[in-house]
Amino acid sequence: MTAQMIQRADPPRESCDIITAAQIVRLADAAPVGAGYRFELLRREDIAQLASSVREWFPGISVGGASQYLREEFYMEHVSCEGDPIADHIVLVLRRCHALAGMFACEIDRETQSVYAALGVAAPEHRGSNLAHAGIAFTEELGRLASMGFAFGLATLKYPFAQLAFERAGWRLVGITPGYDREMVEPGIVKRVYEAMYAKVLVADAHLQHPSRHNMTPQTRSFFDRVFA
Repeated sequence: MTAQMIQRADPPRESCDIITAAQIVRLADAAPVGAGYRFELLRREDIAQLASSVREWFPGISVGGASQYLREEFYMEHVSCEGDPIADHIVLVLRRCHALAGMFACEIDRETQSVYAALGVAAPEHRGSNLAHAGIAFTEELGRLASMGFAFGLATLKYPFAQLAFERAGWRLVGITPGYDREMVEPGIVKRVYEAMYAKVLVADAHLQHPSRHNMTPQTRSFFDRVFA
């Protein structure tokens, strides 16, 4: 950890139980999307269009953890929509004028007090919208507002763009998952895939219990030193 992280005081925080839609909207408005774009909280009348659009934009997630974002019932039952109480699954839609241009989803885990940057997808013609970086920045600020202590996300190794977005946001690469999730890598062909895991601690260093090097194997110590030196 850097001296800056150790010395930084924790900012005032809200409980995730009392976050309001107005606060979410303010965070979405402040996210650094590209010029001419804006984030909005998902509306119920947009669910069908969003689910079908995500399937068109990213057919590889027809299997695996992100496949829930292709199902209308998932949004209806688990996602905060405009006018609803804030749920643990939050989906922002990206718009240019009135056109649907993409989406970004994140998830709060109350038990671990963490927030997961779950999925960002843009239509091919809107892939210069800064969606990934803006969504990651939103996720981090949501985590701070909701008193979460940890933010994390997985980046595909098929393309460098998500990796670059996490790195631009100052999140730390903490490992590579060999086959944690599945994707349809070609039409009709499903394989387990490698992904890069990025994370950011959202609390001051004093709130972390640092491990003893004596309790690490040589291999674990070597990895720990490389990642957290």
